[in-house]
Amino acid sequence: MENSLERTGDSNLDQAVQQWLQYDKNPLTAAAVQAMVKEGAVSELQKCFGARMEFGTAGLRAAMGPGVSCMNDLTIIQTTQGFCQYLEQCFKDLKQRGVVIGYDARAHPPSGGSSKRFASLAASVLISRGVPVYLFSDITPTPYVPFTVSHLGLSAGIMVTASHNPKQDNGYKVYWANGAQIIPPHDKGISAAIEENLEPWPESWDTDGALQSSLLKDPYQDIHRKYHQTIQQHCFHRELNKSSEVKIVHTSVHGVGHIFVQAAFKAFDLQPPYAVEEQKDPDPEFPTLIYPNPEEGEGVLTLSFELADKEGATVILANDPDADRLAIAEKQKRSFGQWKVFSGNELGALLGWWIFHCWKQQKGEGKASIKDVYMLSSTVSSKILRAIAVKEGFHFEETLTGFKWMGNRARELMDQGKTVLFAFEEAIGYMCCPVVLDKDGVSAAAIAGEFTCYLAAKNVTLSQQLTSIYEEYGYHITKNSYFICHNQDTIKQLFERLRNYSGEKCYPKECGSFAITAVRDLTTGYDSNQPDNKAVLPTSKSSHMITFTFANGGVSTMRTSGTEPKIKYYTELCAAPGNSDLDQLKTELDNLVDAIVSNFFQPEKNGLTPRPE
Repeated sequence: MENSLERTGDSNLDQAVQQWLQYDKNPLTAAAVQAMVKEGAVSELQKCFGARMEFGTAGLRAAMGPGVSCMNDLTIIQTTQGFCQYLEQCFKDLKQRGVVIGYDARAHPPSGGSSKRFASLAASVLISRGVPVYLFSDITPTPYVPFTVSHLGLSAGIMVTASHNPKQDNGYKVYWANGAQIIPPHDKGISAAIEENLEPWPESWDTDGALQSSLLKDPYQDIHRKYHQTIQQHCFHRELNKSSEVKIVHTSVHGVGHIFVQAAFKAFDLQPPYAVEEQKDPDPEFPTLIYPNPEEGEGVLTLSFELADKEGATVILANDPDADRLAIAEKQKRSFGQWKVFSGNELGALLGWWIFHCWKQQKGEGKASIKDVYMLSSTVSSKILRAIAVKEGFHFEETLTGFKWMGNRARELMDQGKTVLFAFEEAIGYMCCPVVLDKDGVSAAAIAGEFTCYLAAKNVTLSQQLTSIYEEYGYHITKNSYFICHNQDTIKQLFERLRNYSGEKCYPKECGSFAITAVRDLTTGYDSNQPDNKAVLPTSKSSHMITFTFANGGVSTMRTSGTEPKIKYYTELCAAPGNSDLDQLKTELDNLVDAIVSNFFQPEKNGLTPRPE
């Protein structure tokens, strides 16, 4: 082996490979590394061992395969050992409370990796230290894990999923005892503990022993029943649901969602949605799709459109593979049968309005007064909830991007006796039931089903209701997209140019013909809107995020993705109620986005690949 590696002069690589072969008991990944060594495949070895996966607030997400850069048996054991040690430090009663583990249906036969296998290994590690483990006996939606943490009062939760990523990827997502995803400093604490526990503990590989342990419990039936009982608190029109003739199609895009959404519809006494047969069963190959991500829009919904047209359905619901997100499409009456796929921001407006409407209708003795009611959204999402809150009198707060921030803030507010009705992010994520302090595509699907039936009884479509919301509270039109960039140096240079646009630490004052009135940089902590120029929201140097406010009422945020090689942009034009010249607003927004792309992104100069159509 050493002869094969001598040419690189990279003793660190040599050492990493040696340690790997000493620790790895998975015959497939061990054989793959040995084959690379034998062939002198140094560049391949560097890809697998160049850098350990970084454990962040989103946990881990990477391709399945051999080496410290990938998701595999050994890296799962190492990660769980570190996580376990960190939990031992934080919870004196860890051995009384325990940890829940869920998993999706992903699998990677070449490396022997799968979500179920990784979940079993994580359970083995925890059980070897005397920690009770609630390991689901079958695939579950991601929301079941935070629900279980809260319902059973556990110390933590682990969900093995890569959500809507490509089929070769997997992930390891962590929830804290408060039922929300971890936020700093837990990520750093867990990451440091992983580095201290790289050598597998004696019983970490013993999945057979763990599965026989009295410390192992299967929460599946109890949680499945309790979850669907609990979400019924948000069912307000049961008799209408029973009699409605609305036809709805549902797709789970080869993920876990089918049986859970069917059960949620049943819990609400809704007619069962038509399932897209080719996509309803879990399949880690995602054979009918290029991207298993409903956020990508129409391309993912082709089979759903066909089924809806065949059955005469007017609404389509689509979950992502781990069923924590929800996309909705509606057949348009006036557009010759064309389908409108709602954006995440439009769905945030619709669901937020509906949930507040239901709260108002139900409000009576014992209900929180409006001054104690809150809604949340992430800072890159539409400000439509703010407009509704201003008019209706409840509180609106924005958080940093990601449900980890909204979930933790919701928990803080609920602990203060406040009512958190709804939270959303533009990436089709909705928290409609605060029993799950994360996005939940299952409860959101049932609530959207009831909402659709309610509107249909009044002969109103979702599209018409959206127009009514905008006319009452002001049009909020958005244009979001992204560029793909695999070069970290290019990304850094692009953002540094914006921070030093017309001199050192001088941000742009205009973008083409559009004047900029404020800049907020949550990487450096700068906010020109604050008296001391210091941002109020938490900052993070590990990612780039700059928001520009324009004189015309536009707001645009450019940010890097924590899980994908993308630079994303989110642009919104907020109009005052009464300004309903939609064509003029759309033209203005298009021109603003064109100016941002050409002046700030400079895609040709920077070699950026646009979002595939």
